[in-house]
Amino acid sequence: MAAAALSESAPAGNARMEAKDIPIPVPALATERRLAQRLRERLEEEQLLDGRYRLQQVPGGHMALPVLEEKLSQLCLPPEVPCELVWIQDPVPSRAFRRRAPAQKLRDELRRLLGGCWSEELERDVPHAWQRHGDLVLLSEDSFRAALWERLGPALWEAVASALGARRVARRGRVLPDGERTPSVTLLLGQDGWVEHVDNGIRYTFDVTKCMFSPGNITEKLRVASLPCSGEVLVDLYAGIGYFTLPFLVHAGAAFVHACEWNVHAVEALRRALVLNGVQDRCRVHHGDSRQLELRDTADRVNLGLIPSSEGGWPVACRVLKKDTGGILHIHHNVETPPAPPPVLLAEQGSQEAQHPMEDTGKGTVGARVRAEWKRWAEATATRIQGLLAELHGWPWRTSILHVEAVKSYAPHVHHLVLDLECRPVLPT
Repeated sequence: MAAAALSESAPAGNARMEAKDIPIPVPALATERRLAQRLRERLEEEQLLDGRYRLQQVPGGHMALPVLEEKLSQLCLPPEVPCELVWIQDPVPSRAFRRRAPAQKLRDELRRLLGGCWSEELERDVPHAWQRHGDLVLLSEDSFRAALWERLGPALWEAVASALGARRVARRGRVLPDGERTPSVTLLLGQDGWVEHVDNGIRYTFDVTKCMFSPGNITEKLRVASLPCSGEVLVDLYAGIGYFTLPFLVHAGAAFVHACEWNVHAVEALRRALVLNGVQDRCRVHHGDSRQLELRDTADRVNLGLIPSSEGGWPVACRVLKKDTGGILHIHHNVETPPAPPPVLLAEQGSQEAQHPMEDTGKGTVGARVRAEWKRWAEATATRIQGLLAELHGWPWRTSILHVEAVKSYAPHVHHLVLDLECRPVLPT
């Protein structure tokens, strides 16, 4: 499995000891403790190990070895060392890295600015981590909240920008409960919040004050980019800023994509990105509720990239599939996964998959292992979709499970999964 960098993440300080909330996850490979040293040697040999962070234990007793986010596109999981890609939510900086952390440069600049006013309270209020979007630095919501910072005015943000090598500074707040996951972000220095990411050769753009960017979807975006979609018409029911619409167009070879999105700010970002990537002539953006989409009998493939559940889009997905030939649905869902029993290897499932065979793709990814809970969810979903299609068209359909991909851990014991489901009509002979 290959992966690529989504964004530049600034170095973290001592995440556990000093920061209340580090919003930047770190990619890592998790393996059994007895295999950790072998995996570490392999990663060091290929210069993929991220020396900024310590190895950490993750649920299940496995050890997670941080890997460089900017080199995820070069990552091939070694078959001799079973492992899976995870995201560490609370990375702990390595001792060597703390000695040279740029966060210290920020503190030195602030101490100079404040003179003799420095205190332990102010020290705790300075961020140890941040997100970098080009020349814009996005700070966590709990940083610079003391009253003294407010009195410094623009001089504070100019000092922060100077210390971190940025031109613009913004601070995140809580995600607004408006059904569109609108970020509450305040621009502190600069004229606008528009930023750009280059990811796997694709240019994404968005306004950080209006849209969220999801770095955890990187492996699925890369998988989508590798799918054989040449000549196909595709419907992306929850397009956002183009997370999957753009890989389908730029790399997977889709002939045309209908991209559905109801957030006006995401629609603007998507339209800009289509132009940036030169694919605007092969995409139609449908602004509004995808459940009201008027398309029918159109798609060879439908992407349902909504979590925690895309179930509300299943009826429209069935409706837009070509009724005479059917197609493939990519169904996203969050599935609860208790810590036991251990994963079920696809190769061991054998004849148990008679109704909905679950095939191993041969890739060394978490998607090549299907846990019992994932298997049950996939089979139940296949049965539901089969019923919806038969009810819609008045004749029987066949659904086949092609693959189950684990995108990331969404929460403790909850995994973001994608089911690739082939749907074909059973036409009378």
